[in-house]
Amino acid sequence: MAITQTGPLTRDTSTIALGLARILVGNASDNADSDTQVLDRTNDSLGSLSSTSFSSSVEYWRHESGFPMLEDLVVPLRESASLECEIEEISAQNLAIARGIDASSGSEFGSHSGEISLGTIEQPDYVRMEAIYTYPDKENEMVIIFPRAQVTSSMDLSLAAEDNATVPITFESKIATNDVWSGEVTAWDAKPLGNIIFQSTA
Repeated sequence: MAITQTGPLTRDTSTIALGLARILVGNASDNADSDTQVLDRTNDSLGSLSSTSFSSSVEYWRHESGFPMLEDLVVPLRESASLECEIEEISAQNLAIARGIDASSGSEFGSHSGEISLGTIEQPDYVRMEAIYTYPDKENEMVIIFPRAQVTSSMDLSLAAEDNATVPITFESKIATNDVWSGEVTAWDAKPLGNIIFQSTA
């Protein structure tokens, strides 16, 4: 008797996700008018990571009527998007980003140069965050873009005797419509928190 598989079977193995995304961080205003991936995949990268996690949350208001009461309407109240990652490369530039400082190319921060002041916390700078996930087939990728994000995590650096340190960073996307830019930027009016692009690696 032949055994037939049951249950959910994979329809397209090229869509199976395994591994981490590459996180790129750059200046928000310099790249405001582009809704595609523009940051440098090497120079703007946070480097090696131990985790990456994307979240898009929606809160709803619900209406009920009748007796017993049953739901008949749901209305979205607010939406947010965030990306959390843990960086392994403990450079001055990466720690500055974790502190909420725009340490994009051309800043005073390098791998082993720069100074981060403590006790002077201010509103986090706006940065552009791009997360590039390449599927295992290396032919397809998913790109998450936050055109105007802020780092909202507390910097936590734990050093261990027999394991490498990691620093968690949370990027929260903020509204990026034309109203918040000082110039004529309309690329994000229809997608104010950013976008997710599926494309070929070629």
